[in-house]
Amino acid sequence: MASGNQTMVTDFVFSIFLNLHERGLLFFIPLLLIYGFIITGNLVIFIVIQLDRALHTPMYLFISVLSFLEIWYTTTTIPKMLCNLVSEHKSISLAGCLLQMYFFHSLGITEGCVLTVMAIDRYIAISNPLRYPTIMTSNLCIQLTAGSCLCGFLLVLPEIVWISTLPFCGSNQVHQIFCDFTPVLSLACTDTSLVVIVDAIHAVNILSSFLVIALSYIRIIMVILRMPSAESRHKAFSTCAAHIAVFLLFLGSVTVMYLRFSATYSVFWDTVIAVTFVILAPFLNPIIYSLRNKDIKIAIQKLFCSQKKAGRIGS
Repeated sequence: MASGNQTMVTDFVFSIFLNLHERGLLFFIPLLLIYGFIITGNLVIFIVIQLDRALHTPMYLFISVLSFLEIWYTTTTIPKMLCNLVSEHKSISLAGCLLQMYFFHSLGITEGCVLTVMAIDRYIAISNPLRYPTIMTSNLCIQLTAGSCLCGFLLVLPEIVWISTLPFCGSNQVHQIFCDFTPVLSLACTDTSLVVIVDAIHAVNILSSFLVIALSYIRIIMVILRMPSAESRHKAFSTCAAHIAVFLLFLGSVTVMYLRFSATYSVFWDTVIAVTFVILAPFLNPIIYSLRNKDIKIAIQKLFCSQKKAGRIGS
């Protein structure tokens, strides 16, 4: 569609995938295996927690919510990446790009909120173990989960609506592995200085989550160090270690990506950082929560053993 001497852009091309040429298949197979593992691993964790009544506690409820979010979070980007690796046309429509940005960032913000709630939950469990059951009730857990989703899906909406009204002309090459705000806005042929206000809102959200989680775990570590029993300290540390690992990997890379202020990175480093929180963090989550968590490992074993017994009885 033309306007004057300018051609209006109706779709975007991912320049990074264009540069891969014939090497796309080399990346396709590992990425497909990683995506399959992410979906399967998180789905198993979610199902196991729902089926095992022993895991119906606030901590495991939030882990199941996080696993459920991870499935959709990766599905917003990885299938399109897989398609771009092997297809001739490595593009996405303007509407598809807006939808990808909306769901990717909405689910990402929701995950950040859930991680914040998990940190607060662990702090209450360790610092006030006697009052914990009366504070973290099932109703409160549901309200916190719903609030996290509401925050995530409403916060990004104004920015997406605003971007949808912008005219795009000239270059249509997005220098990233998925549609993201900064690469897409750089292609708009109009003033986008308003994005500074939107970025400030996102910065406040990221920093708030980061500070609340960091302060919670600092207080948790202080409480743990005061425990008289070495066994109690070890158990408390092992419980929080997985949460801290996820927190550092996910929010750490997000902070580097979106709180850079005036700093600029090369396309290579932008891609590396994006891969960290789009692919690597979701890939490691099932490993961290299943292999390091004794209760989930036992629940998974019970689930598969019961299925085997049922299969034998049926045959």
